[in-house]
Amino acid sequence: MKHLTSLYDLNPADLSAILARAKDLKALFKKGERPPLLQGRVLAQLFEKPSLRTRNSFEAAMIQLGGSGIFLTTAEAGLNGRESLQDIARVLSSFSDVITMRTYSQQLIVDFAKHSSCPVINGLSDERHPCQALTDLLTIQETLGTLQDVHLAFVGDGNNVAMSLAIASAMAGMKMTLAAPKGFEFPLAFLNGLSQRYPHHRVQQVHSAAAAVKTADIVYTDVWASMGQEEDAVRRMKAFAEFQVNEDLLNTAPKAARFMHDLPAKRGLEVTDDVMDGSQSIVFQQAENRMHLARGLFAWILGK
Repeated sequence: MKHLTSLYDLNPADLSAILARAKDLKALFKKGERPPLLQGRVLAQLFEKPSLRTRNSFEAAMIQLGGSGIFLTTAEAGLNGRESLQDIARVLSSFSDVITMRTYSQQLIVDFAKHSSCPVINGLSDERHPCQALTDLLTIQETLGTLQDVHLAFVGDGNNVAMSLAIASAMAGMKMTLAAPKGFEFPLAFLNGLSQRYPHHRVQQVHSAAAAVKTADIVYTDVWASMGQEEDAVRRMKAFAEFQVNEDLLNTAPKAARFMHDLPAKRGLEVTDDVMDGSQSIVFQQAENRMHLARGLFAWILGK
């Protein structure tokens, strides 16, 4: 049995297999074919954070594969202290074929997986967002035709999305540059762990957005203040003021560069409307691919 608590649960061969499965299932979907590979299977979703794309893409994916979904908040499930985590994990996994979790704590997902008798998938934590990174690779691959040697420039905070993209880039043979203000770089412990796993990774950090995107194939950004960081929003707005992805910044990148954002976007802050809705944006292709990646992931993790 396999879990996906972070991308470190996968190896490069696993990553390639998941992307290939998602690609094949998306091609069938575009032809109007939805093979019921997971007929009778049950997806349980256990969420502490609200969600649009994650919740709906996972549920739609399972339904389209012939299964069904159940949704619970962590409070409804009893993770507010009503029951022990071990008891909840053992009971819920006995009802389910796969469990997705979206929580603040990464450790909560890791601990839950230890006691689960079915696969557990991290739908987002404050430290990792593996399904988003897999989706992004799927989108880049179908847009550029390859992942090898693609240069991704992430303009913004060295957050959960950026860290997962850094791992994904190392696994896929991509180059990644993080452009962040001082104080918002990748944590040193994360970089040390990445170097231990992938000593030949090409992940760099700079403090200039223009320098980062100069040779980028993909220009990527995310919100400056994520859920749980609202009280720090004013400080972050000041710190990131020079890191907005706007038309002027995108014009410093190669003309063939494409723009990505994991959404939701704060238009007018980290990105402007002309970039979000412009000809170089693949944001909504990326958003749709959350569902196609989930279909490929479910089929792969359940052995179908």
